[in-house]
Amino acid sequence: MRLATIAVPHVALGKLFARGCSIFVLALCFTRTSLASANNSIPNIFKPESTPAEEIHTISRFTLTITGLIFAVVFSLLVYAIARFRRPGAEEFEPPQVYGSNQIELAWTVIPVLIVLVLFLATARVIHSIQEAPQPAAAVEVIAVGHQFWWEFRYPGLGVVAANELHIPVSEAGKPTPTFVTLLSADTDHSFWVPQLAGKTDLIPNRRNALWMEPHQTGMYLGQCAQYCGTQHAKMLLRVYVDAREDFAKWVEGQKQPAVAKAEVAAGRRIFEQTACINCHAVAGTVADGRFGPDLTHLMSRETLASGAADNTRENLKRWIRNPEEFKPGCLMPAMNLSEPELEAVTSYLETLR
Repeated sequence: MRLATIAVPHVALGKLFARGCSIFVLALCFTRTSLASANNSIPNIFKPESTPAEEIHTISRFTLTITGLIFAVVFSLLVYAIARFRRPGAEEFEPPQVYGSNQIELAWTVIPVLIVLVLFLATARVIHSIQEAPQPAAAVEVIAVGHQFWWEFRYPGLGVVAANELHIPVSEAGKPTPTFVTLLSADTDHSFWVPQLAGKTDLIPNRRNALWMEPHQTGMYLGQCAQYCGTQHAKMLLRVYVDAREDFAKWVEGQKQPAVAKAEVAAGRRIFEQTACINCHAVAGTVADGRFGPDLTHLMSRETLASGAADNTRENLKRWIRNPEEFKPGCLMPAMNLSEPELEAVTSYLETLR
């Protein structure tokens, strides 16, 4: 029995080809834009700057190469079939009929199995090298706690507590200094992701997860929570500052110092300590010892407020205290309903916390 063939019009073939070309061009432009982005302030998975990120980048390119070759072969065969049998007279030609072929069946079974096996072994090697990496004695330990909607960073071996901005030392070739991060959640699911430094890892309540970073270049790297955690998930940003060894040591020493308030801001400190602020925030050297909100001991040493939602300026700080909903609707910090003189005094006091 002769099988009927479907004639594909020239117009349909042209539209199919044009659409395929458009998708290819868009993908190429996106890739070139991502590759051309060399600024560390732009998260870029194509420019790894840490050992774990490099491992992930390598396996992703390997996987993309294999799947790309498969796509090229299948697409080429599809284009050939469309072009070869699209003519109106094509139904007069009938290809050889093959009724069962052990060679063909063996090929389309063995080849996919081998491809999957290679991808599995390569991926397993990378997962093992990242998750089972030994922790050297010189490693920096950090505990990252995800809150709605900000980050808390504790350095148990250094006696430092920070918020939203993580400082770690650069790892030099002769003296590797990786940073091992323990991930905890204070409320709901979060996810720690700094694309250029490490893979995305979830923070789950009542469970300890971990990751490590070994950056090879100083600079500032942007990250964020990559797991929906509530209304302000999109504004739960974080910054990782990779410092030279000397700069990191200076930062640690500065963070260990207690808050020093000048005499002229005594009124602002008194208002701060007499309101509900101290129930949530801590300021070393004062009666404020709250743990629900970020530690404010060195508030003005940070570049941003509200987990990256705004620049850390006096005007933004004042607006944040007056009405946090202006920056992050749905955030857990309440408006303190201070009078204008009280607001000015508290803002002046917080500006001295460096």
